[in-house]
Amino acid sequence: MGADTPTYTLNQVIVAALALGFPVAAWRLPLTSETLVYISFDEAQTVTQPHLENSAPGFLFSPFIVGEQVPVFIKAAIVYSSESRLITFDATVTEAQKQQFIVALETSQPVHYSWHQHASETIHQQTETGFKSAVAEAVKSINAGQMEKVVLSRTAAKPLPAAFDVVAAYSFILDTYPRAFVSLVSVPEVGTWLGASPEILVTIDPQKIFRTVALAGTQPAIDGEPVGNAIWRQKEIEEQGMVERYILSCFKKLRLREYTEVGPRTIVAGNLMHLRTDFSVDLKEVDFPTLGTDMLELLHPTSAVCGLPKEPALQFIKAHEGYNRSYYSGYLGPVNSEEGTHLYVNLRCMQLLQNEAILYAGAGITGESDAEKEWQETQHKMQTMGKVLSEF
Repeated sequence: MGADTPTYTLNQVIVAALALGFPVAAWRLPLTSETLVYISFDEAQTVTQPHLENSAPGFLFSPFIVGEQVPVFIKAAIVYSSESRLITFDATVTEAQKQQFIVALETSQPVHYSWHQHASETIHQQTETGFKSAVAEAVKSINAGQMEKVVLSRTAAKPLPAAFDVVAAYSFILDTYPRAFVSLVSVPEVGTWLGASPEILVTIDPQKIFRTVALAGTQPAIDGEPVGNAIWRQKEIEEQGMVERYILSCFKKLRLREYTEVGPRTIVAGNLMHLRTDFSVDLKEVDFPTLGTDMLELLHPTSAVCGLPKEPALQFIKAHEGYNRSYYSGYLGPVNSEEGTHLYVNLRCMQLLQNEAILYAGAGITGESDAEKEWQETQHKMQTMGKVLSEF
């Protein structure tokens, strides 16, 4: 790096992108320290069915139900690394565009920007009564044999503190949740989301190892208590087993036999513990070039965010959940970056409006579910983002 190569802060880069109205995604992989930022000069591209293997480098942001919202792709025209503090431009970027961005970097003030807003500002809220009655209805349907499990979610609107700052909030999440996939995504018309997800959907690393996980079952983590002492109820063990079986059924559909399975084991995510089983496939040894794309299509929405069997669970959610999840429980992450492709389920997240944050959380409902306990589980999950707001 030459002595005259300018370096920039994460704050400068995100503020400049937002001040210019550009789509921007910042993220950090679990147990790493580097934040990468992708910025596009053009509107985020809409995609129908992503093809991971031949995609240009960029960031994918996909909703829970494709059709109700659009999956968007932020092309990596500008790339920033928090470690080198350098900016690189894609070969397609013109000299005029480079100058425009560099001027914004050097002149944009934090007070002169705001994050992108969703095109329609009204977001329906699910009440405690509504959520609990949907749980009771779900238990009835499951016990009548209409499905095995359904995941029901809800929202909570919280006023944004006067001192709230989106980059400071992202930085706080980085420090607080080192084991999570931390992200900030802000796209014109689509809106702005912050999150700390514990759940891999599909990843393919530079060593060509494909990974996915079965993550389910939830209980509060107790400070200082070793995870080895966790005691799981039948309900959580069964719920996690369903997610595992679903992943195995996807492998079976693709006639894939060579995979490694490790788990289930107890992991900690923020203030919660979950049961997790890891699956991996070495693509150097298994000739399956499109495994990432094929598994993405089969897995989403997973049984951990939708239910089993998928179709009746999805229909039940549409009929009883009482609001549109939008990008909550969709998926997001970098595609074909230098670190590979890393798509995570958009959980433990919030959507930022002008003056309030919408927090989202869900719970897996089985035949043994108790509406009050499921409500409490969503309360615990919302604390992940609630803690961020309380910092301001």
